[in-house]
Amino acid sequence: MKRLFTAATVGIATLAAVTFAPVAEATTGPPVVRTAQGAVRGTSGPLGASFQGIPYATAERFAAPRPAASWTGVRDATAPGKVCAQPLGYPIGRPSTDEDCLTVNVATPARHRGRLPVIVWIHGGSMMFGMGDLYGPGRLAAGGAVVVSMNYRLGVTSFLTHPALPESGSLALDDQRAALRWVRDNIRAFGGDPGRVTIMGQSGGGFSVCGHLASPASAGLFQRAIVQSAPCGETGHASRTRAEALADSAPVIAAVGCADRADVAGCLRAVPIERLLAAFGTDREPRPLSGTPALPLPVGEALRTGRFSRVPVLIGVNHDEENGRILGQELATGTPMAREDYEPAVRKAYGSRAAAVLKRYPLGDSAGQTFAAVLTDELWAAPSLDTARTLSRWTPTRMYEFAEQDTPWYAGYPAPSFPVAAQHMAELAYLFDVPLFEKLTPAQSALADRLIGAWVHFAATGETGWPRLRDSRSGWYVQSLTSGAWKRADFTTDHHYRFWS
Repeated sequence: MKRLFTAATVGIATLAAVTFAPVAEATTGPPVVRTAQGAVRGTSGPLGASFQGIPYATAERFAAPRPAASWTGVRDATAPGKVCAQPLGYPIGRPSTDEDCLTVNVATPARHRGRLPVIVWIHGGSMMFGMGDLYGPGRLAAGGAVVVSMNYRLGVTSFLTHPALPESGSLALDDQRAALRWVRDNIRAFGGDPGRVTIMGQSGGGFSVCGHLASPASAGLFQRAIVQSAPCGETGHASRTRAEALADSAPVIAAVGCADRADVAGCLRAVPIERLLAAFGTDREPRPLSGTPALPLPVGEALRTGRFSRVPVLIGVNHDEENGRILGQELATGTPMAREDYEPAVRKAYGSRAAAVLKRYPLGDSAGQTFAAVLTDELWAAPSLDTARTLSRWTPTRMYEFAEQDTPWYAGYPAPSFPVAAQHMAELAYLFDVPLFEKLTPAQSALADRLIGAWVHFAATGETGWPRLRDSRSGWYVQSLTSGAWKRADFTTDHHYRFWS
């Protein structure tokens, strides 16, 4: 995800106020709910009730999350919690030096009967940036679900690895798992069904979902999974070995002056967080550590061998994922990719394979759009189908492609030189209220309602309105999701699947 944003797109939009559905002890006034730690008071409005900034665990530097302390009285839950420590980087995040930041947000619909399915949203951002409250869940909750989002540790505070830090290396997944335990223990009080929990993530959040599928420590905490734009099979690099993690961390530990200390752990815990963030930098996409009790196998191997939680999975990809990266570069330079730059770019990226790529992808009307299609097919479409096929051999799996071409662009930025279409993150504007994007048109809002209906139906039943993915002579069924009729995508031909395979 981080590659899709450039310095030209840095900036944080002001979050719009969102209201959700009441689940309260009283029939009038702000809604109050009793959790295992104490009572919380939220806000209510036309769509339902919202409870924000509820502690689900406490975080000490490089240590596993511990249970949150209880409180007396009624805790205010009308504002988001602290953003977890992260550097200045991209508009999906917010610079922060806060380390004790583990909170959840809960949204419920205004009118419902019985226990509702629960959707636990794990935000993206390369596991480097982001916060749960950026994604306003009002419309998704109004579709008939209790929606939970969270803040979890990112970047250096999650993934720094050293023998002196036995609990560090995958703290993002540990935090998310603690949030899932909080959901198991508390969601009934908000009207949710702890036996129908769907974990849902996009990009870095989708890779997190794959990590939980592969983690025996997460088994039983969820009953369905939605993976958006996160090809996490064996070609997707969804986890790291200990050797890789140690090699990634060594330069960071040296840069802050702790490598040669007798007490490396004590030194790292005493270093100002600003120095750790600077040493870790922004040009990384860290992944959870495998070879541990919580993640014994690399994620791809766990999926391939069937040693994962075999729950129903909805997995998908966007038709034009890399449009965002190419258009982000265009914003940075101020000019579109020149036609004469297309062939050199392909030759630089593909070396000895470049001639075959150029023959398969002749230059079209736009050099940037053509190059984006190449990258989308190689990096996203083909490995996403590979991942879905792997999952489908063991568990009920549905695959979709978000292919809508009339999608909102980023609010306040110059118009792109070619249609943004179904770029990376495009579907999020339909599932959530995300201030990063332009306001939806009526036609786009109608598609949003359909998508939300499909996602909530899957969370409730583990089913969709299209067939399961299966290896068969007729190929693999991938549902195309657009503002028109939903039908089978010509996925393998459209994305030259066999060429990349």
